[in-house]
Amino acid sequence: MSKGHIVIDEARCKGCALCVSVCQQELIQIAPERLNVRGYHPAEYVDPAARCTGCTLCAVICPDACITVFRSHRPVIRSQKVSV
Repeated sequence: MSKGHIVIDEARCKGCALCVSVCQQELIQIAPERLNVRGYHPAEYVDPAARCTGCTLCAVICPDACITVFRSHRPVIRSQKVSV
């Protein structure tokens, strides 16, 4: 089950591939046949099986802050002891 997903601002991406190198799930690749408005081959998110863990390594290493990571939040149920 997916714990997260990412959005890449492809218009700002310079295709440095740092995000590709740190993604342990291999969910990011450089788009070889596409150019962005700046003339670079941008990174693209490829996750058909929804395997993103939401680890944020790609966003942290991106020098141009082009990657936003979204994590799914599950409610935490905490038990409380009640004194009677």
